[in-house]
Amino acid sequence: MLKQSFRSVVTTWLTGLLALLPLVLTLALLAWLFSLLNKLVGPSTMIGQVLGALGQPFASNPMLAYLVGTLVLLGSLYPLGLAVQLGLRRPLAWLLDMTLRRAPLIGSLYGLADRFVGLLDRSKNADIAAMSPVWCIFGGEGAAVLALRPNPETFELDGRSYCAILVPTAPIPVGGGLIYVPVEWLRPAEMGVEGLTSIYLSMGLTPPHQAGRLAKEPVVLSDDSKAS
Repeated sequence: MLKQSFRSVVTTWLTGLLALLPLVLTLALLAWLFSLLNKLVGPSTMIGQVLGALGQPFASNPMLAYLVGTLVLLGSLYPLGLAVQLGLRRPLAWLLDMTLRRAPLIGSLYGLADRFVGLLDRSKNADIAAMSPVWCIFGGEGAAVLALRPNPETFELDGRSYCAILVPTAPIPVGGGLIYVPVEWLRPAEMGVEGLTSIYLSMGLTPPHQAGRLAKEPVVLSDDSKAS
């Protein structure tokens, strides 16, 4: 009797825990995101100091100046977006090509960041049309990684065809690793780049549908890829 009562109490307690757990996990995730943003653009960072300088003419309190500077920056995005829509995109791209893109290290980093941001910008889809999501099956039958194939080109290494894949990081897929793998390890992932991005942004909570079927289908190389 005592054992059954104890088990009933534990079961009820676990039921309450499971009912509250989604809220707790949501708050924990929000706290983690806030902490990450604070480390990147908080008042004590270099970006935060710039925002504080923007708000200094309007407020004397450092924290209030930071908030005002943030609002000023957010407000300035609208006229910038309007100017880009009215034809500023090409002059702005030319200015960046003449400055940031020509810097030895910064240019490479900016180019990579700009290409990943292009995944979210439909107006830049022509620049990333050659990219395609793929499954990389390590060893041909081992662990599977959802990756992005930048282009269909291949190269020979020790008599074997290799190609480049980009493996994003979760939940911020603007970073990741560049890996050269054998072509036969790759399988097509029948999803758009937006689908791949949503999976990484959700940290795996969004399931890759039809993954089991796709893992059995080999990558079909184009004639240009075979010729390379």
